Amino acid sequence: MTRKELITLCLRFPDAYEDYPFGSEPDGQTIWTVIRHRSNRRSFALIFERGGLCVNLKCDPPYADLLRRSFESITPAYHMNKVHWNTVMPNGDLPYEELIALIEHSYRLTLPKKAKNP
Repeated sequence: MTRKELITLCLRFPDAYEDYPFGSEPDGQTIWTVIRHRSNRRSFALIFERGGLCVNLKCDPPYADLLRRSFESITPAYHMNKVHWNTVMPNGDLPYEELIALIEHSYRLTLPKKAKNP
């Protein structure tokens, strides 16, 4: 999977857009691609390269731990909260369908909160 394919996969979700808030390296390569919800600007996927293509995805803590024990390509998130976020290497041992499910899980965890009725 390429960075562009991963970005396209993340942009399939309603209200999602890509952002480049951290600029680029001196040679012009992008450091981080952040996929956000347009309505609340919350990030649900942070794509970067570090020893290969990686994506940070939000995850329920017990599920995050289970995933880390089940797949070599899932580790505590690089540069983020290690309880609530995982780094996933899409070109590792994680099946494609599982990757899609984890992106959707992260997307749903970061959706805008519903307003409470007064």
